[in-house]
Amino acid sequence: MKWNKKGLIYGPDGDSWWAQKGALQPTPLLRSDGSIRVFVGMRTREGVSRVGYVDVSANDPSQVLDVSREPVLDIGIPGAFDENGVVPCAIIERDDKLYLYYAGYQLGQRVKFYVFGGLAISSDGGETFERYSDVPICDRTDDELFFRVIHTMMYENGRWRAWYGGGSEFTESAEGRQLPSYNIRHAESADGVTLRNDYTVCVDMNKGEYRVGRPYVLKKEQRYLMFYGAGTEADGYRLTYAESVDGLAWQRKHSEVGIDVSSSGWDSEMQAYPAVIITECGAYLFYNGNNYGETGFGYAELETW
Repeated sequence: MKWNKKGLIYGPDGDSWWAQKGALQPTPLLRSDGSIRVFVGMRTREGVSRVGYVDVSANDPSQVLDVSREPVLDIGIPGAFDENGVVPCAIIERDDKLYLYYAGYQLGQRVKFYVFGGLAISSDGGETFERYSDVPICDRTDDELFFRVIHTMMYENGRWRAWYGGGSEFTESAEGRQLPSYNIRHAESADGVTLRNDYTVCVDMNKGEYRVGRPYVLKKEQRYLMFYGAGTEADGYRLTYAESVDGLAWQRKHSEVGIDVSSSGWDSEMQAYPAVIITECGAYLFYNGNNYGETGFGYAELETW
């Protein structure tokens, strides 16, 4: 496939009390009026993220139509799993409501942080969300002590299927920094809310990678397409791609992802957190750039599959 990069769409101007920098992990929803509502995590200068949205035109996603004035989902109560930040991961329409699967962050003492998956539900089209629970729907397990977050939830043939990031360790960089280490997994859910504890590792780390994550899965004809990110110390975070016939066994096809960092500018050092949406106007890839989306998020338009 080949993507035509269109540039940066949006980043906060810094004047808001809650949205001062970054627009992390863009998570798009095609709306009935033809616009695309992109949920993002907007951070304070201290790095605490809250969920907001940026509405863009499906005809031209560089055209910003509206931006949320206040968070649609705030951080959790003190001591909760999401007390230090919430970031959108997946959004689905179900029973005339929006289900937002999100990552909740909590700082650690001997490790940098923990991140587990929460769920919030909107009855007003995504203007506000209410937590399904104050505890994570994807809590820690023996195999997922530090990381367990859903990034794709799909209803297929009478069952809910989730692709998520899970892991239990940090590795140490050459400079002594803690690097989160996790891979991409699949598990089923009886109700589209809680995951079963048994899982299949879909994409594991290659040599030199310390994490692979943010699995954004689509089904096209009889193939499953996964857009995700892979992190190495040498190159930072890069977008990559895999295919599957059953959603369980995946073939990595990095050479076919069709996009790479720019020679200069907002995505010259890093590309991260992909999300792909197909509309009548075209297919778009939303993603973050340098320093995990510090300047905001941008997009690319599909030229050829």
